[in-house]
Amino acid sequence: MRVCAIIPSHNHYKQLDKIIKYLQKESLFVFIIDDGSDEPARSALALLNNASQNVLVHRLDANLGKGGAVIAGMRLAISAGFTHALQIDADGQHDLSVLSEFLVLSEQYPETIICGCSLYDSSAPLTRRIGRWITHIWVWIETLSFRIADSMCGFRIYPLEAVQSLIEQEKIGRRMDFDTDILVRLFWRGVAPIMRPVRVIYPPENTSNFNLVEDNWRIIKMHTRLVLTLLWRLPKILSHRPPSIEETRRWSLLSERGVYWGMKLCSFLCRGLGRRGRRIFLAPIVLYFYITGSVQRQ
Repeated sequence: MRVCAIIPSHNHYKQLDKIIKYLQKESLFVFIIDDGSDEPARSALALLNNASQNVLVHRLDANLGKGGAVIAGMRLAISAGFTHALQIDADGQHDLSVLSEFLVLSEQYPETIICGCSLYDSSAPLTRRIGRWITHIWVWIETLSFRIADSMCGFRIYPLEAVQSLIEQEKIGRRMDFDTDILVRLFWRGVAPIMRPVRVIYPPENTSNFNLVEDNWRIIKMHTRLVLTLLWRLPKILSHRPPSIEETRRWSLLSERGVYWGMKLCSFLCRGLGRRGRRIFLAPIVLYFYITGSVQRQ
């Protein structure tokens, strides 16, 4: 098993020294994909190229988007003989202290994709969090599963053999629709996700490449395509459901399957319905969680 790191960057460079040093502690070869950056980022990124330190900077003359840059990095990694690739953002928003755990899990479950599940602090914009929750709901519909808790976190380790087959046979979103698109399509092909929490911060000087209008429109189109594809390929998709992973069966690691206000509503209604009413009210809820919670039943 050979793991490398892929860092797509469009005009982000100020946090890369710190990120590279952390990756080098884990002996990872680093591919930095300069996605058509302007000056001064272009020159700053070029200076990071250092073969003796296992850092390769590959410049794309045109801005292909985050997905296009990551896919370019994946092709380089595959050509170089790597079996797995860590994708990480260049702006330094991810807590790298979890990297060792991700690498251990990837070695233990090499055919899975190890995905970050974002834990935000107060610096995260409210609009960003609301938008992510809308995508979460659509992903649950598209996968007919709750197993993907966060499809938009750009911190994950891919099994490159499965990725190579996918990118050669299907068209994947090339910009901000990439992270969700590739994860859902890998899930359809039977690649199991293992979710792990990753703290995410938004530094005051951080600038986002997310275009509010254009990228949201791309995401809307992506979800439309995914839903229509799900309906068209439903029998095949259902026959390739990802296997259950033992790591996700540990009771202490299972996330709560519900939300705070849902539990508050149940509590309020149960207090006012009486004993018989409570049983009638709770019966379909208990039945739903029993039917859909195969891991929890075990």
